[in-house]
This record gives sequence, structure tokens and C-alpha cells, in this order.
Amino acid sequence: MSHYQKVKKKVRKMVNEYAGPPAQELETFLPKDAKNGTSKYKITPAKTDLETAQVAFDPFKERDCEHPTTDGETLTHLLKASLGTGILAMPIAFSYAGLAGGIIATILTALICTHCAYVLVKCAHTLYVRTKSTAMTFAEVATVALDNGPKWGRGWGKFISNCITYGLFVTYFGTCAVYTVIIATNFQQVLEHYTGSAINLRLMIALLLVPLILLSWIPNLKYLAPVSMVANVFMCVGLGITFYYLVTDMPALSERPLFVSLTNWPSFFAIVIFAMEAIGVVMPLENQMKTPQNFIGICGVLNQGMGGVTLIYILLGFLGYIRYGDEALGSITLNLPVEEIPAQAVKILIALAVYCTFGLQFYVCLDIAWIGIRDKFKKRPTLVNYTMRTILVTAAVLLAVAVPTIGPFIGLIGAFCFSILGLLIPIVIELATYWEQGFGKFNWIIWKNVFVCFFGIVALVFGSKSSIEDIIKLYTE
Repeated sequence: MSHYQKVKKKVRKMVNEYAGPPAQELETFLPKDAKNGTSKYKITPAKTDLETAQVAFDPFKERDCEHPTTDGETLTHLLKASLGTGILAMPIAFSYAGLAGGIIATILTALICTHCAYVLVKCAHTLYVRTKSTAMTFAEVATVALDNGPKWGRGWGKFISNCITYGLFVTYFGTCAVYTVIIATNFQQVLEHYTGSAINLRLMIALLLVPLILLSWIPNLKYLAPVSMVANVFMCVGLGITFYYLVTDMPALSERPLFVSLTNWPSFFAIVIFAMEAIGVVMPLENQMKTPQNFIGICGVLNQGMGGVTLIYILLGFLGYIRYGDEALGSITLNLPVEEIPAQAVKILIALAVYCTFGLQFYVCLDIAWIGIRDKFKKRPTLVNYTMRTILVTAAVLLAVAVPTIGPFIGLIGAFCFSILGLLIPIVIELATYWEQGFGKFNWIIWKNVFVCFFGIVALVFGSKSSIEDIIKLYTE
């Protein structure tokens, strides 16, 4: 028996034992010598290093994307996804942790959220090589990792995939419905101030239908990048004016506590996680990149974006809490004097920023829906795609018109879904992907994941509790 035949037999034996990728796929990792058919490399599938495997297959070079995005465009999208309206709640979040406690807790939250996104993309890159794929959705990464991983994960891939797919769709669809309410409410307040008469909120929401449909017709992330850039500009200008109000007549630092009781910290995490979490856009952004390997790494797009976002979150929370203390409201713009023109400008700028953000957030829903139906519509796919976009946007606007107070309900769904999807599932994927390769010295990866799991459960429990309290308060008042 030749050396190559022995290696081939060993590979098949390990595949049967560990339920890894099919033997015929693993054989492609063993390039044959052109003269004698022997293998140049001796590779153990369960311990194949990503860089070694790429000698046979490089998913980044093989990726064929019609409209790839640059690193800068991807960074723009990531900033917009993380700099949502949740940042306006940072001052009230700091009231649950204190000045120093808020800084520490914000950094901790950012590290955990960023790490989970990093883990998801890193596992995807490893699985690209193992399956000879060039792109995967979040759900596909989970399916491949579990179905081809250890015994405890086999058979759970389809279930977890469905949980991810439906969870992301419901959460982001509901979020977009809430966005229409936020946009309409901000314009309504400014118009009522100048007209002196009440304006029906449902009418304002309905008037947004056509502009939102036009925004949803932007075909891909490449062309959506300028919209995200405009949104970032609007948000930055709005925050700049807000900072002006915060530093005006600012009280002394000594008037605010550095730390508050640790029993209040879970409420802090519940607010910040769901403001900062953007797990739903991570894989769509990575899948559309021209250089996906640049998404992760010490100076990668992910770390650059989340580093900048964290600094802005800390600055707004810190200054907002010093300025207003425990009187800070759920959105810091509500503390601004509505009769002043700069404060009105903030409301308009925030509304425009949220409008521009709608396209990126809705892209998650569009991507999920199109993947689910595209194989059934081979004829005229472009017409079907744009019809689907129109129907989904119309449905989101109708939902907002029917229930303008939908915010707390979506908050409950987000608290439930983002804790599981953004924090818990990525660590399960990591365990399944690297089960046979080990988890480092002293199994430090296991201990790290235990901590992340605990953090995710705390966020799940207290985030859900906070949203339920908001729902009860809404209907009792």
C-alpha cells in the first residue's frame, strides 16, 4: 500500500469517527505529486491549521461577489449599525453604574460583544476552508459547525439554524417598524411646535411609506454605503449639538457618584448590550467584503468600528449623567429644551439619521427573505426581488401604523433574541468548530466561554425584565 493510500485510509477513518466533512472533500486537502501521486502534506483533519489548509483552497481568493465593498465602506456600515438610537439612552444607563462604574461596564460590554462577533467570523473562516465555501450566513455557520462537530451537537444544526433565521428576521423587522415610529415622532414634535396644532402620529408614519420603499430599493451594500455615510454625518452633527447642551452649565463631578450599588448594574448591561449589539449585520457585511480577511484582526474593521463606537458611548453617557444625573430620560434628546432651535435641529437630524439607518437594518430582513425564496423564482428574479422589498417595507409601516406603541414589545423580543443570538450561540459555534483541536492551555477558552455565557444569561433575564416592566407601565398609564 502506497503512502498516499495509507493517508487516505487514515483520513476516512477519522471522518467516520468524528463526523467531519465527507472524505471526498477532505481528500482535496492532500494535493498529489504530479509524477508519482504521493501526498506532499501529511494533514490530520481535526487539527488542520487554517493557513495550512489554504494551500489547497483559499476562500478569500475564490470569493466571487458582484458588488464587493471596501474596508472603508464596511467600516461605515458597521459604525451605522452600532450607532443607533440606543446611544441616546447612555446617560440613564450611567445612572445605574455611576461615573467610573459606567466607563468600566461600557468597556466590558463592548469587549464581550466585539469578541462574540469576532468568534463568529473566525469560525466562519475556518469552516469556509473545511467545506470549500466562500461565504456563509450566520445560520449556515451554526449548521455546519454543529452537524460536522462533536456528537453532542449533531442533529441540532437545523434547529439552531431556524432559531437564528427567525430570531434575526423578527427582531430586525420589528426594529425597522420602531424606526418608522421614531422618525415620525421626531418630525411630529417639530411640526406641532411650529403649527401649534396636533398632528396624528399614524398619519405621519403612513407618509413615510414611499420614502422608505425607495430606500429599500437600493440593491446592495455597495450602493448603500453612501447612505450610511450620510446617516453617520447626521448622527454626528446631532450628537455634537447635544454635547454642546451637556457641557453648558455642567455641575461639578463631585455631585455624581463614581459607583452605585452592584445590584443596579444588570439594568446598565440590559440597556447597553441592546444598544451596541449588531450581530445580525456581521455576516452580511463580511460576505460582501472585497477583502473579508480584514474584517477581523487586531487592527481589523471590527475592532476599529467597535473601538470608535465605545468611545462615543462612554463620552455621551459620562457627560449626560454629569449634566442631568438621575433626571436623565430614556432618550437624552427629551431633556433638551424643545423651544430652542438647536434642540429642534437635533430632533430633525436624529430622525434623518434613523431614516438612513433603516436601509441597513432592513437589509438583514431582505437578505434572509431572499435566500428563503430565490430558488423558487428563477424567472425574472429582479422583479420578484423588488416586489419582495416593497411588500416587506409596506408590512413594517402598516405594523407601525397599527401599533405605534410597539417599542416595548420589540424591546422584549430584542432582549430575548440578542442575548441568545449575539452572546450565547457564537460560543456554542466556537466550541463545536474547535472541539477536536482543543481549547488552549488550561482550557482557557472553556473558562472564557463560561464567563460569556453567564454574562449573556444576566442580559437575557434583566433585559427581558426591563422590557416587561415597560410594557406594564405603558398599559397601566
